[in-house]
Amino acid sequence: MSDLSAVLARCQVDVRRVHRWIHEPRSVALARAELRDTLSSWELPGAEDAAVIVLSELMTNAVVHARSSRERVIETTFCRGWGGVRVAVDDADERVPQLREQDAEGGRGLAIVAELSDRWGVHPRLRAGKSVWAIVSVPGGRFL
Repeated sequence: MSDLSAVLARCQVDVRRVHRWIHEPRSVALARAELRDTLSSWELPGAEDAAVIVLSELMTNAVVHARSSRERVIETTFCRGWGGVRVAVDDADERVPQLREQDAEGGRGLAIVAELSDRWGVHPRLRAGKSVWAIVSVPGGRFL
């Protein structure tokens, strides 16, 4: 079983929240608010700051860079694990994001995700597109 498969296997239905968002900029703020509410209900406030920033970067990438029609939705999945949360953003674009050189125009998004998360990655979806995910632990915790 791959590392990602093991993480996904631990995400039980009762600790998973899936949401669909319209492919437009306002969805980024709506998704952040939903994650804050979810983390509060899961009593994981220690993960909130980092997880919200990570989600914001992943959602912004999906809205700005994903080559898909406006009719295609962006899906977020929040999965609670002991000591943290797994945040995934799915879009219909097959292209895999890459860490790149940072410059005045951008390129900091995935570097921020890498800095704030325990680990992150990308995997293809069964349907068209990809899922970009990151695991954020509460201070002193670790995601199981």
